[in-house]
Amino acid sequence: MAIVRILAAALLGVSAVWAAPPIFPLKDIRAGQHGVGRTVFSGSRIEEFQVEILGVLENIGPKQSIILARLSGGPLAQTGVMQGMSGSPVYIEGKLIGAVALGFELAKEPICGIRPIEEMLRVEPEPKADAKLQRAFSSPDASPRGQFLSGETRLTEIATPVSFSGFTAATLEHFAPQLRQLGLDPRQGVSSGGRLPDALGDPKKIVPGSMISVQLLSGDMNVGADGTVTMIDGNKIYAFGHRLLSAGETELPFARSDVLALLPNLSSSFKISQPREWMGTITEDRNSAISGVTGRRARMTPIEIKIGSNSYRMGMIQDRVLTPLVAQMAVFSAIDATARNIGAASYTVRGKINFESGSVKLDNVYSGDVSVSTFASAGIATPLSYALASGFDALKLKDISIEIGALDQRRQMQIADVIAPRRIRPGEEFEIAVVLSGENGAETIRKVRYRVPVGAEIGPLYLTAGDATSANLMEMQAASGAAFRSPSQVLDMLNGLRTNTSAYLRVWRAGPSYTVEGRDLPDPPTSIAMILGRAQPGGPGLLNVRGAELTEIEVASGGNVVTGSKTIQIEVRE
Repeated sequence: MAIVRILAAALLGVSAVWAAPPIFPLKDIRAGQHGVGRTVFSGSRIEEFQVEILGVLENIGPKQSIILARLSGGPLAQTGVMQGMSGSPVYIEGKLIGAVALGFELAKEPICGIRPIEEMLRVEPEPKADAKLQRAFSSPDASPRGQFLSGETRLTEIATPVSFSGFTAATLEHFAPQLRQLGLDPRQGVSSGGRLPDALGDPKKIVPGSMISVQLLSGDMNVGADGTVTMIDGNKIYAFGHRLLSAGETELPFARSDVLALLPNLSSSFKISQPREWMGTITEDRNSAISGVTGRRARMTPIEIKIGSNSYRMGMIQDRVLTPLVAQMAVFSAIDATARNIGAASYTVRGKINFESGSVKLDNVYSGDVSVSTFASAGIATPLSYALASGFDALKLKDISIEIGALDQRRQMQIADVIAPRRIRPGEEFEIAVVLSGENGAETIRKVRYRVPVGAEIGPLYLTAGDATSANLMEMQAASGAAFRSPSQVLDMLNGLRTNTSAYLRVWRAGPSYTVEGRDLPDPPTSIAMILGRAQPGGPGLLNVRGAELTEIEVASGGNVVTGSKTIQIEVRE
């Protein structure tokens, strides 16, 4: 009998952990009802707080209702509704009604909005059979955080606190505006760093009310978005009560976290937490909740950054929005922690971005007196973002390796002038001189030759010497209007981007030019131009206002970064 009792108790314990709780339906919610909420205020211990229902804001958004409630108990009188409480489950008569998810900005009382559990349960962790069809007709909400307005009153999704460790303070200050636009509130130095154990932890250690951290970057640098588990049903979990990014179907690793301290703040109080062990994967990120499964390890992309004697190794998520931003922040921080922050500087960036179907080579130089680390880090993020946004499954990221060389001097030259004969004939070859101005006014002249095509049209011809940035921008703008047919086309375009250590001399006319399937078609016959001219954006032919390019000639600078642009006009005459 003793053995039977032990087995029964064990099964009851498992049931308490894994079984979904009964639901208190939204239609039965009334003002004046009282319930309890569960969250972590310290360590991993689940504590209760009191909930008084004030009413239901029905149809406050498209097919959305919010339960309005006043919270009390524990530290809430001092902290109010805290960042990190998102997802804290609320029960009436032992039945789950939803999750703490919204709050009033600068509120004097802990009054919150509770996301009904019925809405959260629509976010199924396992992909449906028509998931691809759903993704084709839906896209992430462009607004940073869901807001419901009533006059000057603003009920807003509780900002997701994002803890950074291993990053410099200047990195967070520089990227904070971008993170806040995404609804993420960056916190630096408020969580412990270090690597988590490789093995998955016991899923029974997380229960409704437990703190979790969705890890965006893990290793020598760490980025974690913190919130609370609302419900567990078998191996499925539902959390936050609002989006992380509203990214839809995704793959984000999450870890169990302990709360180290609470920080009351006049603007927005928050929990200070520390991830402890891997638990599973977030597979859905929607407006009303994030959901996922325990016991499944998310794939992380290895990224290695070497600069000087320092080497950083991390695992990074795969997400078309966050991955380029996280990679850019990691490179920026590595440079900021090692090289000089003010004054003349030059950085060489070499490495590879490896995808399942090929690689993008990184080989460039960045130089200047200010914001050089910004340009260097953007040089990694731009091709990465472009490839991930192209929509090809074969362009899933495998790994990134980057080696950065730093030099405490400026290696930069400005395009000062372009010199060429003012009049030339069709079929004639002539010399073009590009004048580059360096430090202390020193000038370097680079000469190239160009032959005007036989039978060239009489009239003005333009010579433009420009830097790689402006030339690449035009290239990517033209390519963005074309539909790539294969991953190799995307990789070819990215590997063909120009380097900063040359000037690029374009010979062009003012006539129309069209882009067809990513390639320029300069000065087409009138009949073809009429057909292409009717094409709408995204169609087969796009008009380039820059004119019809005849050729482009690379002009090497001798390893210096070239900036600026200069255009002259010459005449083609008989």
